Amino acid sequence: MSLVDSILRRLARPSIAELPVDFARLPAYRAEYFPESGPKPWLDRDDASGRLAALPPEQAELSRHWAETGYVILPKLIPGALLDAAWQAYADAVARGKIVLAPEPAGEGDRLPGRFLNPHKRVPALCRVARYPALMLCLQRLLGHPAKLLQTIASHKGSQQSAHSDSIHMTTYPLGYLAAAWIAFEDISPDSGPLEFYPGSHRLPYVFSHDLGISVDDMKHEGYATYRARYEPLVQKMIASHGLQPKYFEARKGDVLIWHANLLHGGSRRRDLSLTRKALVGHYFAKGAFVYHDLSAVASRQQYFSGCLVR
Repeated sequence: MSLVDSILRRLARPSIAELPVDFARLPAYRAEYFPESGPKPWLDRDDASGRLAALPPEQAELSRHWAETGYVILPKLIPGALLDAAWQAYADAVARGKIVLAPEPAGEGDRLPGRFLNPHKRVPALCRVARYPALMLCLQRLLGHPAKLLQTIASHKGSQQSAHSDSIHMTTYPLGYLAAAWIAFEDISPDSGPLEFYPGSHRLPYVFSHDLGISVDDMKHEGYATYRARYEPLVQKMIASHGLQPKYFEARKGDVLIWHANLLHGGSRRRDLSLTRKALVGHYFAKGAFVYHDLSAVASRQQYFSGCLVR
């Protein structure tokens, strides 16, 4: 066990779980080794509708929509000037070589660079966007606890990523205490490959590695090949069997879409490879929850060392 893992096991005690966990006794950070503990996030509970009556009308409607569909859209939440300054700072970091972007071509003629993980650690202006006060307040209301930034992803273009739930990648104990925010840095064309998501899919059962027979050794030796072979086809079967219909986030600059930990989503097809789709995705967890990567059985160290340069 590494020194960092040893420290995490001593310090990472979830304060919101009804059942405490002795991390030193867990065989691995995998869903099958954690107890089935509550509480559920307040908007996932059966009595959520009754508790909405105490909220101001606008908050109640937002919360009701989240509970029913698994997402909310906040129009023009982030000021354009803040977005412009942050993206310019990101572009400057790329130009200076502080950030190096891989090509990730999606086809012939795709000259746009690929995504970058956790750019907020190197560009303070992106941290100001990811932790914009109105966004953090909304996340706190939806999760029922103060939100903490876990990771960010910056992108120039659509990902065309297959539909998935974030919970197999960023699992929380107790379950459900994670949310993601997709922030549009420009108006998004329907031909650029907008974010695709499936309203109501957050109510489907969580799917984890052990449900698919994916072992930790599979991830070590084959990477995501087994995930693509077993998990992604299962998700497509779930979408078809439940008659789920996709929506597309054809956002305007400054719009933010927040989605539930278990909402199925991905990147739609890029019909025009020359079009940009500049965005920042942030993943957030509720303070007091423990976060781990179920596929590789590794604790998410970002929750303790997020590297955000702006407090």
